[in-house]
Parts: sequence; structure tokens; C-alpha cells
Amino acid sequence: MLEIVNVVGSGSLDAEFDLERVAADIGSIADYDPDKYPGMYLRFAEDAPLITVYRTGKYIVTGADSEAEAQAIRERFLDLLADNGMITAPDDEWFRIQNFVCTAELEEPLNLNALAIGLGLESTEYEPEQFPGLIYRPTGADSVVLLFASGRVVITGSPNLDEAEETFTALQEAVTDLLTVD
Repeated sequence: MLEIVNVVGSGSLDAEFDLERVAADIGSIADYDPDKYPGMYLRFAEDAPLITVYRTGKYIVTGADSEAEAQAIRERFLDLLADNGMITAPDDEWFRIQNFVCTAELEEPLNLNALAIGLGLESTEYEPEQFPGLIYRPTGADSVVLLFASGRVVITGSPNLDEAEETFTALQEAVTDLLTVD
């Protein structure tokens, strides 16, 4: 079973921002240090998703646990800007979910060397001295799968939850057909 660990969305406002002024007007929930990063960070609470805002009006929401939470944070952000007169209406040019990051367990240890060969060398990267997991790019999917010897799986790059689930189901079937560590 997949568990969503991060939903990433992005949008674009029809406005440019003086981020130093925006951060000053918004107060303690904003963090802007152009010497460290060109975007302003905004977080409504310590454990809330992070919004990164750029001078161009583009923004990214990261750290949401669901699509609904990402949408709710977006709405709260747009209301905050509208309430402070920074945009005329709480709406944006476009907002869409870009990426679901999910984790799952295959319930058994994996022989990553055998999987690299079995899943196809053209679709996998496995360099254990560089990274302890196998990187698998399934044909025909936007998703990228990270497999670990423990059986833990991370699926990232999925534009929607259905694709992440389809990717995991196909992976389970492929792994069942290939060698695993006894």
C-alpha cells in the first residue's frame, strides 16, 4: 500500500513582487534572505507545507500530505496576499499538482544487483558506492522508483496518485517474477 509523503504543486500569479517588502509586510511566517536563496519562504505553522515565492510571481507548495492539503495551503496563501493588497483577487493564473512522492514496502529483502539486470540495464541505475538504492525508470511512466535492499520503495515524479499506484502495482508484479534474496 502506498503512503503519500509529499505533494508538490506550483502556480503563477499575474504579478511581480518585491520579496523584501512582502516578507516585511507578512511578518514572522515569511523568511527571505536573498544572499542564501532568491525565493521567499512562507510557512503558516511549523509543521505546515512550505510555500516558496519568487519575484516573478511563481510559487511552489511542498510538503503537503495530500492534494487537498496542497490546495488548501494555496487558497490560504492567495487569501493572505489578497487581504494584504498584494494581489487584486485570491486567484492565480494556474495551479497544478506537479509531483506525488510516495513510499511503500515490498515486504521482503531485495537483491538489487539481480533487479538491475532483471528490470533492464537501460531502465536502471545502480551504483551502491554512490547511492544505496536502485534507481528504476519504468518505460511509459513519468515516475521514478527508488528501491532499497530492505524492500522499501520510494516513487517520485508521479503527476497523480493513480500513476503512482499503477507504477507500484507493475513493480510488485515485476519483482515477484524476478529473484529476491531468500
